[in-house]
Amino acid sequence: MSNITDNDVTEHLQQQVKDAISSSEPLYIHGGNSKLFYGNKVDAKPIDISQHTGVVSYEPTELCITVRAGTRLSEIETLLTENQQILPFEPPMYSENTTIGGAIATGISGPRRAYTGSVRDAILGVQIINGDGDIVNFGGQVMKNVAGYDLSRLMVRSQGTLGVILSVSLRLLPKPTHDISLSFEASATKAIEFFQKLRVQQLPVTATAWHDNQAYIRLSASEAITQNSQKRLGLDQINNDLSFWQNIRDHKHDFFNSFDKPLWRLTLPPAASNLANIDDQQFIEWSGAQRWLSSNAPANIIQSLISKQGGHATLFRSNVPDSPVFPVLEPVLLTIHKRLKNKMDPHGIFNINRIYQGL
Repeated sequence: MSNITDNDVTEHLQQQVKDAISSSEPLYIHGGNSKLFYGNKVDAKPIDISQHTGVVSYEPTELCITVRAGTRLSEIETLLTENQQILPFEPPMYSENTTIGGAIATGISGPRRAYTGSVRDAILGVQIINGDGDIVNFGGQVMKNVAGYDLSRLMVRSQGTLGVILSVSLRLLPKPTHDISLSFEASATKAIEFFQKLRVQQLPVTATAWHDNQAYIRLSASEAITQNSQKRLGLDQINNDLSFWQNIRDHKHDFFNSFDKPLWRLTLPPAASNLANIDDQQFIEWSGAQRWLSSNAPANIIQSLISKQGGHATLFRSNVPDSPVFPVLEPVLLTIHKRLKNKMDPHGIFNINRIYQGL
């Protein structure tokens, strides 16, 4: 039996960071590598947090949990299901190795995000190894203690560029007692219009989607409320709805299984018009706020079109080597990012270039 303790793993990670600082050798922070495709390539010495696992604290009555960053999402989901609770942001599990640290670092949320909150909304606190090799804590472990909350949120979508996440504290939600999913035929434009009407109808909507002229809605509440809501909407229920939304969450839906074109993740105002002038495959989520586009159109054309509608376009997955993933920042925002990077990672060793070149 191994005599390695949790403290040993933490100390080993901390020593790796200190050694990297001493030798000016950049590090590539990773866990399960299930999202290796997302972000710019990092050419650096790997530091693996996948062995830093386990539940630090969990009190179901407090609706919060603290777990080490290398803990697999599947293990967390099993534990929460036993207590009839869920993570509000419904993070994707791209493989059995997907970790909670990776979910925080990439900030990718699933179908529930638009209705129960994002990763940033759920985070209460983090413990990290900073750019000086020190272990520091931001925020708290319970809802009553959230001092430093904004600093905790900085780790979301930081892609490992600001520090090594050791553990994270998250708020939870009670698991709905009943889910049903409804569907109807509609064009993308009609579906977006319908989703906007749903927003003001006081219905227990927890997911929406559109693809291939078919719109989908998930309702989550008590059995009586979901049935009454279905009657109000007058729509047909679909079968196997649990696997349907899991496939969307984990990008195993047929739409995401085509690798012949670059896949774009588009963030838009929910009521933004349909992208009619881009004749490619689309998938719509979050009542229209998140849209996926599989297209060979030039990056500048896509980014310009989305920017004119008040949104952002991220190259989520591409078969084109060395394609820039994230849109170019405005000078003022780039300056802020540089200052933050210099403050959190003064020696420039964490996941250099993962999001933006030089950062």
